[in-house]
Parts: sequence; C-alpha cells; structure tokens
Amino acid sequence: MRHPSASLLILLAACAPAPRADIVLVGRVWTGDSAQPWMEAVAVRGDSIIALGDSVSLLRLVTAETQVVRGAFVMPGFQDDHTHFFGWGMTLAAVDLRDADGKEEFIRRIAAFARKLQPGEWIIGGNWDHERFGGVLPTRDWVDSVTPANPVWVQRYDGHMSFANSAALTAAGIDRTVKNVPGGEIARDRSGEPTGVFRDEATGLVERAIPPASPSQLDSVLARAMRDAAEHGVTAVSHVSATWPEAASLRRAKAAGTLSLRVSTYHVIADWLNAAESLRVNGPGDDMLRAAGVKGFVDGSLGSTTAWFFEPFSDAPRTSGLTVTDLDSLRSWIGRSDSAGLQVAVHAIGDRANAWVLDVFDSVAKANGPRDRRFRIEHAQHLRRDDIPRFAALGVIPSMQPYHAIDDGRWAERRIGPERIKTTYAFKSLLDAGAPLAFGSDAPVAFLDPIVGVYAAVTRVTTDGKQPGGFVPEEKITVEQALRAYTAANAWGTFMEQKTGVLRPGMKADIAVLDQDLTAIPPERIKDTKVVLTMVGGKVVYRSKQ
Repeated sequence: MRHPSASLLILLAACAPAPRADIVLVGRVWTGDSAQPWMEAVAVRGDSIIALGDSVSLLRLVTAETQVVRGAFVMPGFQDDHTHFFGWGMTLAAVDLRDADGKEEFIRRIAAFARKLQPGEWIIGGNWDHERFGGVLPTRDWVDSVTPANPVWVQRYDGHMSFANSAALTAAGIDRTVKNVPGGEIARDRSGEPTGVFRDEATGLVERAIPPASPSQLDSVLARAMRDAAEHGVTAVSHVSATWPEAASLRRAKAAGTLSLRVSTYHVIADWLNAAESLRVNGPGDDMLRAAGVKGFVDGSLGSTTAWFFEPFSDAPRTSGLTVTDLDSLRSWIGRSDSAGLQVAVHAIGDRANAWVLDVFDSVAKANGPRDRRFRIEHAQHLRRDDIPRFAALGVIPSMQPYHAIDDGRWAERRIGPERIKTTYAFKSLLDAGAPLAFGSDAPVAFLDPIVGVYAAVTRVTTDGKQPGGFVPEEKITVEQALRAYTAANAWGTFMEQKTGVLRPGMKADIAVLDQDLTAIPPERIKDTKVVLTMVGGKVVYRSKQ
C-alpha cells in the first residue's frame, strides 16, 4: 500500500502550476539532440533550459515578466575548439593585411597604421598572405622608409611565419651574425643579411623584444574578444597556447562577473609541470573557466612549407618540412602531462606529423593505463588514408578548422600534388570512420566566425571562387554534421557534454538565435546568415539592433 504522504505529494505535483520562464525562444529549433532534433520553442529559467516543445504548449510558461524572442533558427551556442583568444582580441585593434593583394597595398596599410602611433610603438597583427602577391615574401626594405620610428612585427595568416622591419631587428639585437635556431629559419639575402622573414621557432628571436602587455591591457584585449565572440553566437572557446598572464586576466574577469563565455585553457606543453601543479593545487575550475590541459607542436604549416611530410613538397622538392619541437622531449612531455591528468592537444599539419602523434598517443595510453583522456590533434590537415580510422580507434579528437580548407584550397595542390590532396581536410572520411570531429577557427589565423566555418565545411568553395564545386568535394559534409562539430562535439571535447552542446531540459542555456534556417537555405547563402541573439547560462550577452 502506498504511503499517504506519497499520494499527497503526487497530487500536489500534478496540480502545481508550471514554472515561470524568464525567456522563451521561438523559431525552428535545432536541438542537436539526436533523440529529438527539432522543436518549436525553448524555455529558459535562471541559467538552464526548463522545457522544449511546440510554441503553443510553452505559452503556459509565459507571464508578463517573460521575454519572448523570435528568430528563424534557434540552436545550441557555437563552441570554438581552437582559438588564440587573446591574439584575436589584439588582432581586432591591429593592422589588417589579410586581403592586401600586392606589395603596394601591403606598404600602404602599414604606413597608414604607423601614422596613428607614437614613436617606438610596435605594429603587430597583420595576417598577411604572400600567395596574394605572387608568392613573393616581403623584405624589410619594403616598409623601412614608412616606419623609421616604429618596429614592425606582422605575422603570416597561418602564424608560422612573421615579418620584421629594420627597427624591429634593431630592437631585438638581430644582425647578420645571428644563427638559425632548431625548428626555425631566418630568411637571408645573398650577403647573409636577414631579410625580415622568420619561420616558426625563429620568430621567438624577435618576439622576446616586444614589451609585454600590462594586466589592464590584457583585460581590454579580453573584453574586445568576448564582445566579438558574442556577436558571432560563440558561447564557449578553447584558448590554446595560453600564457599565465592571460589565465590571470580570465580569472579577473570571472571574479568580476564579466566573463561572458565559457573558456577552457591549454598551456604550452613545455610548461606542463606548472600546469600540473596548478591543476593539483587549484583544481580544474568550473563551468565558466576550466584549466583543461596543455598543447604542443610537432611541425609548422603548409603555407610556410614547414609542415612535416613523409615525401618532399611538390613545389619545394628540397624539403619535406620540419619539426619545431625536439621529438624526444615532446614524447616525454606528452606522457608526463597525461600521467598528471592533463588533457593533451598537439598541433600536427603534415601526414608524417599526424602519424607520429597518433603513434605517441597510442603508446602513452597503453603505458599510463585506461582513463577518459580525450587526446586531441590540432588541425589534422593532411592524413595518409590508413591513418584516418586510427582517430576513432584511439579515441583521438581531430580538432579541425574548416575555413582553412577553403583558404588553403587556392594553392594547396600545387604544394603537395594531386595524390596527397585527396585526404586533405578529410571531414567526411573522418566522420564516416567514427572519429569525434570537432571544429574551430584558429583565430586570429582565421576569423572567429563559425557560420563561415559551416559554409566552408558544407560547400568547400575556395575563397577565390575558382573552385565553385568545392575543394576536394568528396569531403563535403552536411549542415547538421557541421553544426554538431561546432556544438556537441566541442562540448564532449572539453568534458562539458553533460551541461552544454545540446538543447535539453536541465542543460545550461547556451543558445544562439540566427536570422536564417541554415538547413533550409541554399548552401551558398549560409555565409550571409546573421546572429540575432546569443545567450550564455541564461544571460543575453548579445542582441542585434535590427
């Protein structure tokens, strides 16, 4: 016989009024939940989702105090699994060379930016692409006459090659006597003088001369980056290659209540011991700010011909790339980081780099024993066919950036030839093999704009428009697959799948509202979609003015 008090509780529950919603979002709702992928409305109370359903049934949760927001498409907030978040914030206020289409425009933009500065102030940012000016690399004499009092240090858009003027070289104490460093290269003219271009590890020779940002400057940079992320519907990011001053800025924002998106930080793997000690003493953090792990590098980039391949480059047959970290050290750091409970992410671009990381991850997992480790390979751009199924077999996350595919696609085949190109940015092949594909931007290397990323993954139309059928079109994926890589897959990749990544009662209310249904419009229109509203933990952090 049921206890009388239990019967009374059931009766009271059945008669209790429905909870009031603070916000109800109405539109075509893509939940990201395979059990119930489509709904008409989402109800939010506090920081969580309390109900989903049709718009009529959720009206019972609406009171005079409830906000009702309508949009064409409602979805889980975008998550970006690979950003240099403070670098993006700096780039938003730096010189922009990304679409400079020649030497003259390169010089003009730097000269115009220099006119805004005080003598001695550094010109940074840039994101130039020498493929736009015929593959010719800049030299310091291009800009010396227009920047006599301002050191220039602007990076190629992939972050693996940077350019300095004479003032920057002087500030760094660099002349013809400087030697190359392991894992890097200094471009020189015929007389041995540095031309101003530095590759990979050699960039540190100049960067050490740049005055560090103050805490207040870092806080401003973070605020700028957060505003931009909110405008693009981004509710969570992984901040890779994080510095300790940047981590302190994030903690300040969290303590002040101004941290407006969720952040997982990955420190440099060479500093794994401090990261492990911080994890031991302070714990992993919470839902808003999580000390996730560490990130290492194997090789450079395709555009800089420093990605590490088994075979030489087709257009540079004297090299097959390089390793930017001593591999014995990197192998040791991976093993020690994993044993300390840190999540390990490793940058690998070339096919040999990716194969090496997969081998090391396999051996480390066997040596350290079973645990839920969720290893990540950052970029995973160029793979041998036989290595694709290994991601799923080893549980390794291919952390990829779809915009890079349509950008590199302009010239990538010239670099590696028609055979290796077949498994370049192999989104579909990785998904078909069961890999937990996750997407990001690599900002500031690319734009922090996941909608453009979805467009890139679905169409693979190169940025120059010369491949309208798509770059390696066999690797196109569907809109829903791309959205999942930007939401649920990223939540899983940061151990947040029980709280974010899908819209479901009880989950955190991290939501983006868009002005177009991405699944119903022609693929070429995806990139024109705008964000109407962004919500993090039930708090509206962006609302369009339209």
